[in-house]
Amino acid sequence: MTNAGASDGRDRDVAGRARSARPRDGLGRPLPYGTEGVPRQPEGLVRAPRETVAEAQTLLDAGKPFHAHEVFEDAWKSGPRDERALWRGLAQLAVGLTHAARGNGVGGARLLRRGAGAVEEWAAQRGEDRPYGMDLPGLARWARELAGRVEHGSGPVDARAESPRLGP
Repeated sequence: MTNAGASDGRDRDVAGRARSARPRDGLGRPLPYGTEGVPRQPEGLVRAPRETVAEAQTLLDAGKPFHAHEVFEDAWKSGPRDERALWRGLAQLAVGLTHAARGNGVGGARLLRRGAGAVEEWAAQRGEDRPYGMDLPGLARWARELAGRVEHGSGPVDARAESPRLGP
């Protein structure tokens, strides 16, 4: 497994890590090579926190929670250590919505609850429940309510219709 031409056919870099070069749909599902997919979010961007929130909200509003998760993941990996749990929790919320929109109610519910717990825990530890204009208590309520609906087999949800408002 040294490159994209590896005998197993998987798209890997020289170290064997997945490159994820396949085109993706709006929910991040891989499409066949040669198919036009949704443009990916550039990886490794360092954004100001409010810019991260605004970009993620734009993607959520467009029904692209997988892509919003990538924006939160950049903040989680590049931001201050004391904010990593916040951004990781927000990424989990976005991935939870992604799974719910793909029809994976069990996985979606699990990630929505995990993300809700993470943002609540961060807010409690910091004594701050509205960082960068976000409404963490409201996000946790949204996530738990959606988790309750999707885990009982209501089928895939419409990611655009179900996307949360990060702030007021």
